[in-house]
Amino acid sequence: MKTLKLYILLAALITGTLCFSQSSKKANILYENKAYVEAAEIFSSLAKTAENLEKLGDCYYYNSEFDKAYKAYKQVYDAKINTELTEDFYFKYFQVLKGTKNYEKADEISTQHLNDTINTPELKELLKRIVPYKYELKNLTEDVGGSSFGIGLHGDKVVFASTKNIENPNYNWNGKPYLDLYEGVVSKGDDITLDSIQPFSDEINTVKQHESNAVFTKDGKTMYFSRNLKKRIDLDSTKIAVVSIFKAELIDEEWTNIEPVSFSSETYSTMHPSLNSDETRLYFSSDMPNTLGSFDIFYVDVFADHTFGTPINLGENINTIRREQFPFIAADSTLYFSSNGKHGFGGLDLFASSVSNNEFLDALNLGETINSEKDDFAFVVVDSINTGYISSNRSGLDNIYTFQRIENERTYFIEGFVTDKVTGKILPNTTVTLFDKEGNVVAEQLVGEDGRYKLPTQPSQNYSVEGFQPKYIPQLEFFDTNDKGNIEFNIELEIESYKDAEEIVTDDEEGNTYIELENIYFDFAKWDIKPQAARTLDVLVALLTKYPRMEIQLGAHTDSRAGYEFNMDLSEKRARATLEYLVENGIPRARLTSKGYGETKPLVPCGENCTETEFSINRRCEFLILR
Repeated sequence: MKTLKLYILLAALITGTLCFSQSSKKANILYENKAYVEAAEIFSSLAKTAENLEKLGDCYYYNSEFDKAYKAYKQVYDAKINTELTEDFYFKYFQVLKGTKNYEKADEISTQHLNDTINTPELKELLKRIVPYKYELKNLTEDVGGSSFGIGLHGDKVVFASTKNIENPNYNWNGKPYLDLYEGVVSKGDDITLDSIQPFSDEINTVKQHESNAVFTKDGKTMYFSRNLKKRIDLDSTKIAVVSIFKAELIDEEWTNIEPVSFSSETYSTMHPSLNSDETRLYFSSDMPNTLGSFDIFYVDVFADHTFGTPINLGENINTIRREQFPFIAADSTLYFSSNGKHGFGGLDLFASSVSNNEFLDALNLGETINSEKDDFAFVVVDSINTGYISSNRSGLDNIYTFQRIENERTYFIEGFVTDKVTGKILPNTTVTLFDKEGNVVAEQLVGEDGRYKLPTQPSQNYSVEGFQPKYIPQLEFFDTNDKGNIEFNIELEIESYKDAEEIVTDDEEGNTYIELENIYFDFAKWDIKPQAARTLDVLVALLTKYPRMEIQLGAHTDSRAGYEFNMDLSEKRARATLEYLVENGIPRARLTSKGYGETKPLVPCGENCTETEFSINRRCEFLILR
C-alpha cells in the first residue's frame, strides 16, 4: 500500500511539472504572438520569477492596464539587482509609474536610470503659465460602445475608428473586435453629441483587419487611412504586424482604387496620415529604417500628378528615441502630435510645434487638462472656431473628446543668473537691463546676493538683455518671444572683468583697478602733452574705444619738491591736460574725471630726501577704472 501511494505521489508530481511546463510554453508562445490578454491569464498563474513577472507586466502595459502592470513591474524592480535590468524595462516601469500618478518615483527612475532629469510638479506649474490655450473637454463617444478614436473631418460629418461592431472577430492583442471606420454627425450647441453613427463604407472596412485614422481632401474625393496588412513579417524571430497608409478615391459615390501609397512597405509601418492645408504635403508616422526611435514623424510632398516625394524625417526637435505618432497640421502650419519620449504626464502626451524659417521648433507640451496620465492622441482642431477633438484612454477605454479652447493669459519672462565668466562666481549687485528691439529700456533690475534676475516680457517681441557690473565688460544677449512655443527664457549672463580680459589692467591690494601704461613725463613745471606721452595716451584711447562703457579717473601726482600749493595746482593742470587729450581724440567727456593729488600719495615715501629715481617714480599719472 505504501508503495502504491508513493507511485501515485510521483505521478502527480510529474503530471504537475508537465502541466506547468506546458502552461509556461503556451504563455510564452502567446506572448511572442502578442496575444497579450490570453498570455496574461496564464502568466498570472505561473511561478513568480522575474522573467514571468516582467512578461506579465508587459501584457498589461501594452494594453494600457497600468495599475496591473505596476504591480508586476514593481516586484521585478524590488527583487532584481538594478544592474541586471534593461533600459527598456526602466522605461516601461517609468511609464506605468506616471500612468498611476506616482510621479515622484517616476522622476527618480528617469533621473537615475534613463539619464533624463524630470521634475513633474515643476513641469505642471510651468505649463500652467506658458501653454497658449486652456481646454474644456467633453467625452463624445462614451455611449457609442467599445473603443473609439481618431476623428477625420469629412464635409459636415466626422469619420472615426471604433471597435463597436461586436460581430467582428476579436484581435488577439487586446481581445477586442477589429477596428472599422464609422461616420457620424456632431451636433451644435451647448449639449454636443455624436449622432447618426453608421459604418463608413463596405469598400473600406474589412474583416480581420484594422481601419483607422482617415483624412480627406477638401473636395472629399480622396481619402487616406491606416490599415494593417494581413501578412506579418519576421523581425528578430518575432512576428510583427505591419500597418500601411492606403489611398482611396470616391468615384460615382463609391470608394475605389484602394491601394497602399507608394512610400509604404511590407517590411515597415506607415500610419496616421495628415494633410496640410493646401494638400501639398502628407504627414505620417513610421518605423521605417533610420528612424530616431520606435516611431518617428515624417512627411512626403504630394505632387500635382498625385505622386509622392521621398519621406523626410522631421528631425530631433520633433522626434525622440521613443515614439512620436498621430501628426496633425493646423491651418496656421502648427504641428500637433503625440509622444511618449518628451517630458509629459504619462503615456502619449499631446505636443505642438510651430514653424520658423521652414523648420519645426522645439515642441511644447499642451498641458495637464488636455493631457492625462494615460494616452492622449489624435489631436484635430478647427482654428477658426477654436474647437476640435482629441482621443484618450484616460477613462480606461479609447474615447473621442471634443474640446473648446480659450487663450491662456500667459506670463512671459526671462530669468537667469549673473556670474563671473572666468571664476563662475555669482556677481551680486549687477544691473540687468532689458531692451526692446529699438534699444529702449523696458525693465531693469539690480540683482541680489543670489545673483538671480527675473524680468517680465511680452509675446511676439524682440529683446536683448544686458548684464553690467562696474569694472566688467557688459554682456548683451538677444532673444525673442515670437511664437516659438516657449515663453520662459533662461539666459545665464557670464560677464568678464576688464582685469581678466586685458593684460594691462590690474588690481592693487585695496581692490582698486588700474590701467598700467608707460609713465607720462612732463617738462619741469609744465603740463603740455609731449609726443612720447601722446603715444602712451593713444593706447588708452584705443582701450576706451574698445570698451565704451568704461569710465576712468585720470590722477596726476608730483614729487615733493616745491611747495604744497604749487604741486597741487600743477598736478590738477596735468590731469586736466591728459583728460583734454582724450576728449580731443574722441572719448566722451562724461566718461572721464581728473584729479590732481600733488605730493600727497607718493609711491616711495622718502620726503625731501629722495633720489632722482625715487622722485621720478613719485611723478606719475594713474588711470583708475571707476566702472
